[in-house]
Amino acid sequence: MNAASGGYEVVDFRDVPGTPCPCGTARRAFADAADFPGTIHVTEISEQATLHYHRRLTEVYYFLECGDDARMQLDDAVLPVHPGLCVLIRPGTRHRAIGHMKVLIVVMPKFDPADEFEDAAECAARR
Repeated sequence: MNAASGGYEVVDFRDVPGTPCPCGTARRAFADAADFPGTIHVTEISEQATLHYHRRLTEVYYFLECGDDARMQLDDAVLPVHPGLCVLIRPGTRHRAIGHMKVLIVVMPKFDPADEFEDAAECAARR
């Protein structure tokens, strides 16, 4: 359900199709809301999540579900994560989630797939 009425919009993520991304599968909302400056994603992280970065986008990860061994790589640091933890990721920060988890991601400005970059070494390692 994606309904707009007056001063609000409602999105039911159960109705939002999944889109493959470097992290796993993302369900993205509010990309078409002209008066909202960002997008909201619910992302299922896969074991194959790859290290990537954005040149313009800022992301905020809020961890909804994850195992005890879940971690987040931010440049050269690897941090343990748990449900309820929130991480702000500024443009240029190479990042990936490690382990199976579900995260809510707020992206500012609106998500743009052209602003998603993987390091050449990361791409070569997957081939």
